[in-house]
Amino acid sequence: MPDASESPPPEPRPAPNSARVQGLYQDLLLAHYRRPRNRGTMEHPDAVGTVANPLCGDAITVALQVDTDGRVRDARFTGQGCSIAQASASMLTEHAIGAMPDDLRRLRQRVDQLLAGDADVVQDTTLGDLHALAGVAGFPARFRCATLPWEALELALRQAPHG
Repeated sequence: MPDASESPPPEPRPAPNSARVQGLYQDLLLAHYRRPRNRGTMEHPDAVGTVANPLCGDAITVALQVDTDGRVRDARFTGQGCSIAQASASMLTEHAIGAMPDDLRRLRQRVDQLLAGDADVVQDTTLGDLHALAGVAGFPARFRCATLPWEALELALRQAPHG
């Protein structure tokens, strides 16, 4: 019989493609879509990037204010698009605020890997809410929806001072 002072073994982590995890991912996407973070225009942005998908009409603009050291002080997005594009933009801005441009470029690569279904990235706990985008991997036609805001971010970073 085990000693009462021993803690029970941790519960196994659900598989990334389990129904429970997929449900959580869907709930996170819907939460960001219904109550987007950092949505709205920005007065006096230092950099702006806009990307549109002419096939579906989605268009996202990402605006940044950047400190003298290159760190993103504020990030906002505007535009129209499906729930995945809007949720991805919301999550992107949360990660952008306080980040350095090179960190955001690396994060974008991780998001692309996540969307491609990379098993190592799916297990990366540092991605936070971005894990919700893992569900898009099962729908390749929606990959562009999730990456549209990240492409707009890249354009903005190219314009940003110290970016």
